[in-house]
Amino acid sequence: MKSAQTMPVALPSLGARVTPYIPLALFGALGAVLSFLWKWPCRFGGAWNDGTLQFTNFCYTDIYPLWWNEKLSEGKIPYFDYPVEYPVGIGGIMEIFRRIASSMADPAVAFYDLTVILMALCLIVGVVLMAALAGPTRRWDALWYALAPSLILTAYINWDLAAGALALAAMLAWSKQRQWLAGVMLGLAIATKFYPVMFLGPLFLLTARTGKWKPFLQTVGGVAASWLVVNVPVMLAAFPGWRKFYVFSQERRADWGSIWYFFGNKQWPFLGDPARLDMLGIVSLGACCLAIAVLAVTAKTRPRLMQLCFLTLAAFMITNKVWSPQYVLWLIPFAVLARPNWKPIALWQIAECWYFFAIWLYLLTQRPESAALGITDDTYFTAVWGRVITILIMMGFVVRDILRPDKDVLRQDGIDDRSGGVFDGAPDKFRLALS
Repeated sequence: MKSAQTMPVALPSLGARVTPYIPLALFGALGAVLSFLWKWPCRFGGAWNDGTLQFTNFCYTDIYPLWWNEKLSEGKIPYFDYPVEYPVGIGGIMEIFRRIASSMADPAVAFYDLTVILMALCLIVGVVLMAALAGPTRRWDALWYALAPSLILTAYINWDLAAGALALAAMLAWSKQRQWLAGVMLGLAIATKFYPVMFLGPLFLLTARTGKWKPFLQTVGGVAASWLVVNVPVMLAAFPGWRKFYVFSQERRADWGSIWYFFGNKQWPFLGDPARLDMLGIVSLGACCLAIAVLAVTAKTRPRLMQLCFLTLAAFMITNKVWSPQYVLWLIPFAVLARPNWKPIALWQIAECWYFFAIWLYLLTQRPESAALGITDDTYFTAVWGRVITILIMMGFVVRDILRPDKDVLRQDGIDDRSGGVFDGAPDKFRLALS
C-alpha cells in the first residue's frame, strides 16, 4: 500500500495579500489630505507669520519656524554647525530636506511641504502596518489611526508620525517572529523619538513569563545595533550638538500639557516644587511601571503585548514633563490595538480635541497684544486633566480585560495574542501567584 502524498498548500499571491490593505491605505491618504487642509490658513493664508493668527486659526506647526530657529535658513548642518533639540533621526530628515529646499524659491515653505509629504507617507504606511498587526478579522480598527479627529488636527505639528511608522513596523516584525528586524526598526524608532524605548519593558515582562529569552535578546541586539549605527557617527564627529537633545530633555522645566505644569502653576506644596520635578517624574513613572510589572507577572492569564505597550506608553505620557498636543499620535494605534472599544476611545478623542483648541487659546494669553482672545488658566487646565482622566479610564478598562480575559474582545474564539509573536499560545514558565 502506497503512502498518501501530501498535497502542496498554495500560498496566496502577492496581489491577494496586498488587496485588503488598499482601502485602508486610501483612508490613510484621506486623513493625510484632511490634515493638510486643516493647515490651510497657515500654509496658504500666511497665518503662521503672525503670532496671533496662527493660534486663532489653530494651524500652528513647529516645522515652519524651525527652518529659522534651528539655523537651517543659514545653511547650518544639524549637530555639526548648530545643536538641535531632536534625536538624530529627525536631524537627518531636517538635513536632507534643508538641502532640497534651499534651492527653491520659498525654502521655508518648501521645507514644510517636503516634511508634510514624508509624514503623509508615514501615516499611510502606519495605517497599513497597524491593520496587519491587528489581524485579518480586525483590520478596520486601523481606521481609528487613519481618521481620528485628533490625528487630523495634529499630524503636521512635528515629525512624530515618522517614529510611529517605525514603531509599528517593529511590532509587526515581532509578531511575525522576525526578531532581528523588530530590533532594527525599534532602534530606528528610538533614534527618531525617544518614547518607543518604553516598549522594551513589555517585551521583557512577557519574556520573563514565557522564558522566550533568545528572541528577546535578538531584538535587544537589533535595537542596540541600529541605534548605535545612526548615533555613533554623529556622536563622535559632533558630540556637543548630539548631546543637546539629552541635555535639553534633562534640564527642561515642567511645560505645557503636563500635570507638573498644573501643579507648578497652582503652587502646590511638594508636587509643584520645580526643584523636585525630575525626582517626581522618575518616581511616578517608576511606580507606574512597577504596578504594570506586577500586573504582568501575577495575572492568571498572560497579558497581550499590545495591552502592556499601551499601559507603559500611557504611563510615560502622563508622568512626562511636557505633553505636546501631537503626542496623541504616539498613543492612538496602541490604544486601539489594546482595546478597540469605540466609546472610551471616542471620549478620549473629544478630550484630545478640546486640549488641541485649548492650548492655542491659552497661548494667546501669553502675549499682551492677544491676551483678550485667550482663555484663563483654569479653563485651560480642564483640558489638561480631561486628557489625563480619559486615558486613565482607558487604562482601567485594559487592566480589567487583563484580569478578566473573558471581557477582552480580542481574545474570542480561542485567540491568545495575535500580535504577540513568540508569546502567542506559549505556556507560562514563570508566574508570581499572589493568592
